[in-house]
Amino acid sequence: MENISKEMVRLAFKALEDKKAEDIKVIEIGNISVIADYFVIANGNNPSQVEAMVGAVDEELAKNGYQAKRIEGVKSSGWVLMDFGDVVVHVFSKEDRLFYDLERIWRDGKDVSLDISKEA
Repeated sequence: MENISKEMVRLAFKALEDKKAEDIKVIEIGNISVIADYFVIANGNNPSQVEAMVGAVDEELAKNGYQAKRIEGVKSSGWVLMDFGDVVVHVFSKEDRLFYDLERIWRDGKDVSLDISKEA
């Protein structure tokens, strides 16, 4: 199960990188919450970029057999949450990311090295 989660994180990370997402963070929360194993958090500079990032993550994971259980928020809004079960992807506008500060809220989670994006 853990390998599936890491694969989803790697795919989401790559899709976000491809759309020039800023400050991509991966937080392992599985040991402190039943919500998910990982949060992937990133932000874009404008509504068009946020929309492109959400579309890229959804497409990349779907292409590899992972369907979002739920997507909350409007692509043109400041925060879109993509729930893939064990992995939750948060795509923010820069302003909303600073406002909600999920990294502070989930500071008890473990920051995962960005090398996860290169793992097979």
